[in-house]
Amino acid sequence: MARSMIQLRQDAERQRIEAYQASLQRVSAAPRPAPDFERAIEEAHRGFGMAVRDGKLWRPKLKTRDPARLRLAAARHLYAIYPVPAALEAIWLDSSGLDANEIKLRKAWYIAAAGGNSLYKAGASAWLSRKEVHCFLNVSGEFGFEEAFWFAIVRSYTGDIGLAARLARTKIARTPRSDLAFWREVARFFCEHPASREEIDDLCDFLGARHRRDRAYSLKGRTLGSLRRQMVDWHRDLAAIERIEAMRRRAEARARPAAGAPAQTNAWSGSRLEDWEWRPQPKEAKAYGEWFSIRQLKTAEDLVAESRAMHHCVSMYAAKCIAGYASIWTLRRKALGKTDRLLTIELDQQHRAVQVRGFGNRLATPEERRILERWAKAKAVTLGA
Repeated sequence: MARSMIQLRQDAERQRIEAYQASLQRVSAAPRPAPDFERAIEEAHRGFGMAVRDGKLWRPKLKTRDPARLRLAAARHLYAIYPVPAALEAIWLDSSGLDANEIKLRKAWYIAAAGGNSLYKAGASAWLSRKEVHCFLNVSGEFGFEEAFWFAIVRSYTGDIGLAARLARTKIARTPRSDLAFWREVARFFCEHPASREEIDDLCDFLGARHRRDRAYSLKGRTLGSLRRQMVDWHRDLAAIERIEAMRRRAEARARPAAGAPAQTNAWSGSRLEDWEWRPQPKEAKAYGEWFSIRQLKTAEDLVAESRAMHHCVSMYAAKCIAGYASIWTLRRKALGKTDRLLTIELDQQHRAVQVRGFGNRLATPEERRILERWAKAKAVTLGA
């Protein structure tokens, strides 16, 4: 049945209104949800049963819907009798990048301080003195937790607030708390030898690498100038290691398609000879627990470290080692808890000693020669005259 003009106009108007309403719904903002106060209280109270106020009595007058800000407000209601620094409150706002134990520790510190209890007795005594705890709780300025922690430590070494603030914002504040004794020594050193923040960060990279490699490394008796020279040598060693690693990767890439060999670690194959060790009889030993070892150096880092420690150019033999034409070995002596490098040995493919050199390319002593002869006899190595 044919539709009249009036009906057609009514249908067109209805379609126009429906299209308008659909378009309006697409561009209109969704209604904002109400602040989730119950969730904020539950998150702040989770895992801690020592609240000073009942969470059910919380009547916040907050318009914010930010979960972090709500969580902080809930923590203040539950635990705070006294104000605490922003560095402690920050754990309720953002805990990203922290493990569960660290999150729990920082929240426990907040609860202790906000409740007027002794933070020193609440666990801070493991790292901070009473004076440092007091400084930590009274820090002013824009400091994160770790920065405030180190500001308190540095203030115990210097009266210069500006220097303390500068050191607290360096990479020292990002070091593991398990190595606190070493980094305290570093902080004290820079209090006595001030430097720019940029240079301190660079030196911290070097000091961290040195400490990981040698746990007995100390700053005692060192100067800023000597550290700078050591850092330059370290950067030079890193460049040498990278060159050697590039050679090793190229050699590995060439060998893998031909031989079907699996990808290696950062070590080259080296000689098939096994490492060797020898402990003299107690009546023959010159010191209690004396022990000798000869082991092969098969990584760029070990080769460069040997070259640096022994003041010779053995790192230049990396290409021969990677190609399998030579192998480099180190003779070391351990006694009274100390390990000394004695000799560096180059063997050819037939396990013949091509070079034997000590510190600064010196020749082997008669005693060292006798140890080499023991090794040669045990491992079928041929020593030169």
